[in-house]
Amino acid sequence: MDQLSQADGAIVWYFKREWLDRAPHLQWIATPAAGRDWIDLPPDSQLPVHFGGFHGMMMAESVLGAMLYFCKAFEASRALQKQKKWARIKLSQQITSLYGARVTILGLGRIGQTIGRVLKPFGCTLTGVRSRLMEAPDYFAEDDRVVTVDRLPEVLPETDHLVLVLPGGTKTDSLVTADHFRLLPKHCRLYNVGRGNAYRESDLVQALATGQIAGAYLDVFDTEPLPESSPLWECGNVLIQPHLSAASPQYLDLFIEELIGKLKG
Repeated sequence: MDQLSQADGAIVWYFKREWLDRAPHLQWIATPAAGRDWIDLPPDSQLPVHFGGFHGMMMAESVLGAMLYFCKAFEASRALQKQKKWARIKLSQQITSLYGARVTILGLGRIGQTIGRVLKPFGCTLTGVRSRLMEAPDYFAEDDRVVTVDRLPEVLPETDHLVLVLPGGTKTDSLVTADHFRLLPKHCRLYNVGRGNAYRESDLVQALATGQIAGAYLDVFDTEPLPESSPLWECGNVLIQPHLSAASPQYLDLFIEELIGKLKG
């Protein structure tokens, strides 16, 4: 804070708008975060903000790992291992495959497209959902498609894995409703690596508790840290991580390399 009065640029995780009065020479802000959630500037601010764009591959690894965790019954295998049970038939009845699975990615932006690119070699059929149409990514096959969000009710009944990569903000508040959960097949699993405001937690808990969906991998929440009182902690079909789907030993190195490229340009 003492140096801000002389700074031309600020590399920060968060920035408060009242700090601008202390930074008369500030020309840009850079943050490794993927969105604006922690950069609080006035609506009319023209100050450039460089956001991290390197998160996609790490987040894709997390989503893929969670999918394999569910598909290959790893949790059940671990529980039976502790019991020293050779339950080959019982486990085989729980195992599914990504081959031929129908994956819907709600939020087919830069990160969503990276997740899709990682999943495609496993033989998934992909549906990308966006607010506006775009040309299909080059790795999409004939059966893959990009649709607008108004067609979400049409897509959900055909979804085996629903991946949420939505940004925060009023436009995505409760975008996924209880009615949407009811449209999903009972074997469908949800993966949220976007923001926790995309649905009401109570609607998700209801869907999980009643078997409307089979399970969920949750990395982001509307309130963080997730309160100990949240019923999500008690849901046996939920895998919870504390907002670290992009965590990597290379995180800051990737950010700095990307930032150097931007500043040189």
